[in-house]
Amino acid sequence: MLSGTVSHKPTAFQARVYAAVRLIPRGRVTTYKLVAQYLGCRSWRAVGQALKHNPYAFTRLAAVRRQGLVPVPCHRVIATDGTLGGFEGRRGGAALKRKRALLAAEGVRFQQGRLVDPAGLYSFTV
Repeated sequence: MLSGTVSHKPTAFQARVYAAVRLIPRGRVTTYKLVAQYLGCRSWRAVGQALKHNPYAFTRLAAVRRQGLVPVPCHRVIATDGTLGGFEGRRGGAALKRKRALLAAEGVRFQQGRLVDPAGLYSFTV
């Protein structure tokens, strides 16, 4: 997953998800459900699956930039209940620690596993 090149060609749906997630500003988060609603999609799980296969993730930033691509900050998407949700296709362990660290570096705080300030939740404008 952390290889030196990006070779995955996204589907049309994945491309729409990645474009939406690129709108989330640094220091803010949104939910899988809000991304789905913005896209007119009823399945936030489909959004999660698209992000699970994100070839432009910040964890691959060097490879993404080297190829002149725009990164997709999938770490800024959390579960509707304010928890971290998943990351890199996992729901725990080192992957979630990386997600929490990326968000902490952007000023997003979690306490007891939940978003501290839900007012900081990013809502897409239509």
